[in-house]
Order: sequence, then structure tokens, then C-alpha cells
Amino acid sequence: MRVSTGLSQALEALLFVSDEPVSAAALAQALEVDRRDVEESCAGLAAAYEERGAGIVLRNIAGGWRLTTHPDAAPFVEQYVLASRHTRLTKAALESLAIVAYKQPVTRHQVSAIRGVNSDGVLRALADRGLVTEVGREDGPGRPMLYGTTPEFLERLGFASLSSMPPLAPLLGVAEDEPETAGE
Repeated sequence: MRVSTGLSQALEALLFVSDEPVSAAALAQALEVDRRDVEESCAGLAAAYEERGAGIVLRNIAGGWRLTTHPDAAPFVEQYVLASRHTRLTKAALESLAIVAYKQPVTRHQVSAIRGVNSDGVLRALADRGLVTEVGREDGPGRPMLYGTTPEFLERLGFASLSSMPPLAPLLGVAEDEPETAGE
């Protein structure tokens, strides 16, 4: 079935104004059309952007459709963003974020123990940026808060899910079939 130009135009407008991935079901409801028509139209838009070498791409990430900049434009986007008010994550924030991402759910104390320094402020800053969130409480004494990553974390890093993150073993120089002893 060929999807109408009007539907593609409306989808493109909704995706343009959205600040997070939008599920096909939510788009279908907003446009009062069938979800399959939305999926077909989004796939068509994505192909059209790629075919013409557009500076934007339409990707299905973190459970929804999102307009993003084309990876080939990354150096220009990075230069522009760095020159603006946005700041990069500090080394401490990146370390803490990696620990939370790979070991979640994890307590603040566990993050601090792995890093070897107090990580309270760093975790607060990551939570303020929407990259980590409180996901529950541990059953141990004092019932410490457990942290995990957010959908925004997936979105910013371009992962469809946590399972699409690169395996940790090769990054540590550990063979895939060897048991990891770090953190156990």
C-alpha cells in the first residue's frame, strides 16, 4: 500500500517537534491512522532521507522513531554544540555512567567502591541530566537506592536497548569465554 504524502508530511512534522523517540502506536493515535501505515511511512521517510544524502536520518531507537543528525555530519554538529552552552560529561561522569550502564541496578556505594572515590555528586549530576534514575531500593541494611540508566541514555548514545551496548569483556582485554571476576 502506498502511504499518502499528507501522512508523510504530518509524521515528519510531529517527529520534528518531538524531543524524544515516539512510538508508532503514539504516532498512529495522534494522526488517527493504522499503526502499520505509520511504520510503512516512517520506513519510507528514512529511506528517502538516506537516498538523498540528507543531513538528518529517521531512526527507530529506544522504542520509537526519532529524527537525528546524520553520522557523517557529526564533526560539524559536535563543533557547533561544543561552541554553545552545552558541556561534555566529565571523566568522572563518564566513568560513573559506564558503571551504572553495565552493572545496573547498582547502589551509589557500589559505584563509589568501583571508582575508588565518592560518587554522590557525580550520580546527582547524571540524574539531573536525565541519564540515570533511581530504579528501586536494595533489600540490605538501610535499603540503599538503586540506580539504572534511562531511555534518554539509550537515545543519546544511539542504542535501541541495553542489549545493543558493546560487550564489556573486549574493552577490558578479557576473553569472552573467561569468567569476569571484576565486581563479583
